[in-house]
Amino acid sequence: MNIAIILSGGIGTRMGADCPKQYIEVNKRPIISWSIETFASREDIAKVIIVADKNWVSYILNHSTMGREKICFAQPGETRQCSIYSGLRKAIELGFSNEDIVVIHDAARPLVTNRIINECIRGLEEGYDGVMPALKVKDTTYVTEDGITISCLLDRGKLRAGQSPESFRLGSYLMLHEKISRHELLKINGSTEIAFKAGKMVKIIDGEESNFKITTPEDLVRFKLLVVDK
Repeated sequence: MNIAIILSGGIGTRMGADCPKQYIEVNKRPIISWSIETFASREDIAKVIIVADKNWVSYILNHSTMGREKICFAQPGETRQCSIYSGLRKAIELGFSNEDIVVIHDAARPLVTNRIINECIRGLEEGYDGVMPALKVKDTTYVTEDGITISCLLDRGKLRAGQSPESFRLGSYLMLHEKISRHELLKINGSTEIAFKAGKMVKIIDGEESNFKITTPEDLVRFKLLVVDK
């Protein structure tokens, strides 16, 4: 079976809004509702685990018009990866097996497509340990050691900018979290980082420009323009 874990524990300080960015309403619905609807409407997703502060549970449910019977909640952790760990443990608590697939997504990426989700699931069925969508880097990219001058130039042909969702087998991915110390877990920045550092084979699939993360006010304006008639 397949489980979606939607991460909604962030506070979105760069947005400068009165509430976390994933709960900002656009067209009278919170940003998180778009990704919930996409995952909950799929027949191959058995459960949607939303990692969110308990104070937002009623609000999320009140704005979820599709697949409410699939939705359950887990408490967020200190960091994004700790929140993922909480979602994984919730999946085990619900009785899912080690071989089931978890598809981990950011609530602030509302325009995820079924094509990306399909490929995330298919990649694991092909035998990969994980799957991550990514975009090719278009701009010339430099490294600066002092923040002022150029230290070296990177080959952009080899660079990719990661997106979510990212997919893994529940049991093996959970084990990665249980084998490292809390100190190490707190230093993990991306879902795939912990798998890569453990030597897992992660497939990169094509991401999509529309699958951007709403982080700044400019991102929010871009999103509003894309969903003006939705």
